[in-house]
Amino acid sequence: MTLERPNIAAMRGYAPGEQPQDAGTIKLNTNENPYPPSPDVAAALREFDSATLRRYPHPLADEFRQVAAKLHGLSIDNVIPTNGGDELLRLILTTFVAEGETVATTKPSYSLYPVLAAIQGAVLSEIDLDDDWSLPNDLIAQLNALGAKAFILVNPHAPTGRLVDANVVADIASRFEGLVVIDEAYIDFVSPELNHDCVPLLARFDNLLILRTLSKGYSLAGLRFGYGLASPSLAAPVLFKTRDSYNTDAISQRLAAAALGSQDYASNTWERVRESRTNLHAELEAMGLDTLPSQSNFLLSKMPEGVSAQAVYLQLKERGILVRYFDQDRLRDKLRISIGSESENQRLMAALREILKT
Repeated sequence: MTLERPNIAAMRGYAPGEQPQDAGTIKLNTNENPYPPSPDVAAALREFDSATLRRYPHPLADEFRQVAAKLHGLSIDNVIPTNGGDELLRLILTTFVAEGETVATTKPSYSLYPVLAAIQGAVLSEIDLDDDWSLPNDLIAQLNALGAKAFILVNPHAPTGRLVDANVVADIASRFEGLVVIDEAYIDFVSPELNHDCVPLLARFDNLLILRTLSKGYSLAGLRFGYGLASPSLAAPVLFKTRDSYNTDAISQRLAAAALGSQDYASNTWERVRESRTNLHAELEAMGLDTLPSQSNFLLSKMPEGVSAQAVYLQLKERGILVRYFDQDRLRDKLRISIGSESENQRLMAALREILKT
C-alpha cells in the first residue's frame, strides 16, 4: 500500500552530484565557482543582527529586487526572488502548466526538468539536438505540433556549454505559442565580446521568462538564492499567487543583495574562470580528448576511442577528483568537467595523463 499519488509513485527523483567524502577530494562535478564569494557578502553576514530573526523576512525580498532591477535596467515588478533557481522552475510549472499539459525541453538537458514535470503530472517531451548540438531547424514547428504549454531551454546549454544567440531566442518567443523559459544558470561565464543579452527581449515578449541564479557566477551555491526576470504580467501570478509565503529567508536576502551589488568582484572571478576554461580546453585537446568549445564554466570531453568514460570517471574518483559521468545516449563516451582553480585543474590533468598514459 502506498499513499503517494500515482505519478509520484511511478517517477524517479532527482540525483544530485556527489559530495566529497574527505577534505582532500576536489569537486569538478557540480559546476560551482572555484573562488569564494565577494568580501561584501562576508561583511554582510558578519554584520547581520541575529535578533531580527524573530521576525519574518520581507515576503518579496524587496531589498534584493531593487538591486536586481537596477542591475538589469528593469522595474522591481520584473523580478521574482526564489529559493534557488530550482524553486523558480517548480513555480513556473505550478503556475503555468496544468496536469496533462506538455512541457518541452531539449535532449540532453538539465536532469531536474523531467522530475519537476513528473511531479506536476505534466507530459515531458524532449526534442533531440542536432549532431552538432544545435537546435533543430524545425524546433518551433515541433513545439507547436506538440501543443507544448512551455519550452525550457538552458542557455548556455548543459552539458555542452553551447550558447544559443539572443536573436534565436527572440525568434522562438515570437513564433512559439506557449511560455519560453530561458534557464541562464551559467550566463555569467559567457565571453563578454559576444555581447550576449536576452534581458532586453523582455520588453518585447510577454511569454518570455529568464532564470538567473547566484549559485554559479556569484559563488553562493550553498545559499540557495535565485530569481526570475519577466514582464510584470507574467511575474505577477508567481509573486502573488503561487510563490510560497516568505520563500526566501532574511539572511539569504541580505547576502544575495550584497553579492549582486559586487559586480566588479564577481566579474573578476568570471574572467578567471574563462581564462582557465581556455587553457584547460587546449590541454584536453592536446591529450587527444575531443572537447567542445564552451560558454559555461564546464567542458564536455569525449574520451579517446576504446577508452571507457565511466572507467575514467571511477579512476579519477579513486584519486580524489569528482567529475560528472552521464549514463545516457550521446553522453556515455564523455565526461563533464567543471572549471576549477588553477591547482585543481592541474591536478586533474596530471591524473588524466596517468590514467590515459599520455
